[in-house]
Amino acid sequence: MNPLRIGNFSGFYGDRADALREMLTGGEVDVLTGDYLAELTMLILGRDRLKDPAAGYARTFLRQLEDCLGLARERGVRIVTNAGGLNPAGLADGIRRLADRLGIPARVAHVAGDDLTAAHPGALAAHAYLGGFGIAACLRAGADVVVTGRVTDAALVTGPAAAHFGWGPADHDPLAGAVVAGHVLECGTQATGGNYAFFGEGDVRRPGFPLAEIHADGTSVITKHPGTGGFVDVGTVTAQLLYETGGARYAGPDVTARLDTVRLSQDGPDRVRIEGVRGEAPPPTLKVGVNRLGGFRNEVVFVLTGLDIEAKAALVREQLADALAKSPPQQVRWELVRTDRADADTEETASALLRLVVRDPDQRVVGRALSGAAVELALASYPGFHVLSPPGNGAPYGVFDDVYVPHGDVDHMAVLHDGRRVPVPPAQDTRPLEAVPPPHLPEPLPPGPTRRAPLGLVAGARSGDKGGNANVGVWARSDEAWRWLAHTLTTDAFRHLLPETRDLPVTRHVLPNLRALNFVVEGVLGAGVAAQARFDPQAKALGEWLRSRHLDIPETLL
Repeated sequence: MNPLRIGNFSGFYGDRADALREMLTGGEVDVLTGDYLAELTMLILGRDRLKDPAAGYARTFLRQLEDCLGLARERGVRIVTNAGGLNPAGLADGIRRLADRLGIPARVAHVAGDDLTAAHPGALAAHAYLGGFGIAACLRAGADVVVTGRVTDAALVTGPAAAHFGWGPADHDPLAGAVVAGHVLECGTQATGGNYAFFGEGDVRRPGFPLAEIHADGTSVITKHPGTGGFVDVGTVTAQLLYETGGARYAGPDVTARLDTVRLSQDGPDRVRIEGVRGEAPPPTLKVGVNRLGGFRNEVVFVLTGLDIEAKAALVREQLADALAKSPPQQVRWELVRTDRADADTEETASALLRLVVRDPDQRVVGRALSGAAVELALASYPGFHVLSPPGNGAPYGVFDDVYVPHGDVDHMAVLHDGRRVPVPPAQDTRPLEAVPPPHLPEPLPPGPTRRAPLGLVAGARSGDKGGNANVGVWARSDEAWRWLAHTLTTDAFRHLLPETRDLPVTRHVLPNLRALNFVVEGVLGAGVAAQARFDPQAKALGEWLRSRHLDIPETLL
């Protein structure tokens, strides 16, 4: 049987608008997937739905489809997307209206059952992460376009693959292979050189979007259309495999994929083969992402220029503490960022930034109370007083929690293009998630001369967020570098290199097949990205910070 060619045209809500046309016209493809959802996106869509109950989906997808629906139909390419967000039925109806207006006979289906908001009082949105078998049912019934709400990102690939190859819930190994391929595709151009640690090795000014050639046994080849930008090699695929993952067992609603069994090999220019993936029964529960409004936040950034930076910062902190004493915000955070340097030849490089962030359940406490106090200092504080922008009235922020429910608590439903509703049975064969025994580490390098140098000279990294936690995947580019990395970058060394993690739980997972270590840092992001608890609220650059830190590295590796 020929492989199924599944491509991606969106990695997030706001991705390149012309990518759908680019993927339809750039080469052969059978299915195109668009991923629009993230924890923060669900909060944004929830706020949209508060204003308009008919909203709650990614409206930009409709604009993309208006330009490309006819082309997809002509070429026989099916489209699967989670752009339905909180309202997949509403988006499906919108696509039908669009198809009627354009005179295109498109069969549109959607997947329902993920919305558990009613069971979580006070939640803005609470949605279970569904698997791919609802998508598969829609495709098997002949749908041209399938819209979902909150499914796992990889489900956009496992669903079409299961429909095409006839896989069932017991086909753990093929499903796990498709999960791995789906995880590589889900973030679009991150698999083709985007956000890549060694970006200087290729032309990544406009990376092309990735596609996977998936075979009946679950093996796949990651590639891209000929002539598109970026590049695909073992490094770019490794980086994306480590993104937003945890231990060796990568759990999902359809299957648990064993990331420690993944084998990667270069299969030609811009082609990476993924094989050997083993699968296990999924865990007995489904993850539910719960988004709530956490209160209101405001911030102001003071610019401190020239001499006496620390004293200037102390003065403004004392002044604002006095001004806010009558009604102090629940949370107050100050951060002095020393972007200044001595004897600078521009004013900007002579300046440091003092950032104040306040949070409170009452908007008035963080609104005019703060903005008024800050503005009143304009002529009465440190020399050279000014701010980057005036503080506003305070904006709502969200918090994210994940909870778990049995599979049977969710009414997973495929709503076919003809209106029929087909229940998707919950997983029957499940297995509690357990840690994998520690693998054997390679022999350490023999002693030899070392040089103090950045870790990033010999290792790549990619980091991301999962709720309030962050992960940092680090991989070596050679067997020799792996022998050094595996023994050197312990959890203690990690905490030492990244002082912000010193008082937090850090777990190290070893993935020898990928020559990689994956560190999970609990609580570093507070209540999640929407709470904006730190400078880098999604931990996107945590890995690059780690790569910039200096260690004693064997000279043979440099």
